[in-house]
Amino acid sequence: MQNDISDEMLDLIPLETRFDDRAALAAHVANLSNLTPPAEPSPIIGGRAAAVSMLAAINPVQYSATRNHLDGAVTRLSAYIRHGVLTLDEVRNHALDTVTTPKQAEKFIQELAWRDYWQRLYTASPDAIWVDIEAYKTGFVASDYADDLPADIARGETGVACIDAFINMLLETGYLHNHARMYVAAYVVHWRQIKWQTGAKWFLQNLIDGDPASNNLSWQWIASTFANKPYFFNLENVARYAGPNINVSVTDNLPLAHSYERLAELLFPNLPSAAVS
Repeated sequence: MQNDISDEMLDLIPLETRFDDRAALAAHVANLSNLTPPAEPSPIIGGRAAAVSMLAAINPVQYSATRNHLDGAVTRLSAYIRHGVLTLDEVRNHALDTVTTPKQAEKFIQELAWRDYWQRLYTASPDAIWVDIEAYKTGFVASDYADDLPADIARGETGVACIDAFINMLLETGYLHNHARMYVAAYVVHWRQIKWQTGAKWFLQNLIDGDPASNNLSWQWIASTFANKPYFFNLENVARYAGPNINVSVTDNLPLAHSYERLAELLFPNLPSAAVS
């Protein structure tokens, strides 16, 4: 019987599974991927034991009250759900077990339902999440947006202090609070006029919990190709939710330091202000 094993297969080395520390693991994975190892491994710990520990710590009531705050009681379960370590059913059932009445977990479960909905859309039409579901509602057409991500955004060197802080969190940890993701996405699409697809690809390259369905459809919602108007924000909004560790001084965030009315004029000059308010 002819041997079908190629020379390349014979040269394969068994995959290492034990390392002295996380830095050694990160270096090994980077070498396999032909990438430069990170200065510091992501703080996200993989595996079922870590996932179960994180799940046990969730508080749906506090989540509902504080989830929009960057230092709020978010669960950080997204990476475990994304990679199948936890199921949506498992998370929902545990959330219900922690509350007195189901109503207390309603907002938490709604967010799980959105993830399930986006996954169903993705499963039905995998390629559709990469195209505009609807036209932009910004006063511009798709061809008005650039295809390439500028280097200053990719490096977190835009000169807008809070945006740079969020980008550096993304690059250093592989994670970003959902509200910060919205801020960065809106900045990329509306302030810099970059196609949402470009930003979505960039996020997927850096997010450990990067899920194409949730990621892309969220970018489309920001852009207004999956919503009835564009999402944008001002510095006052960031200051309300970002917490004490983010620089929200006016002098370091000038492009954001306007009223919503003025920002609508600057970002969407072809639209009446009522269309984006």
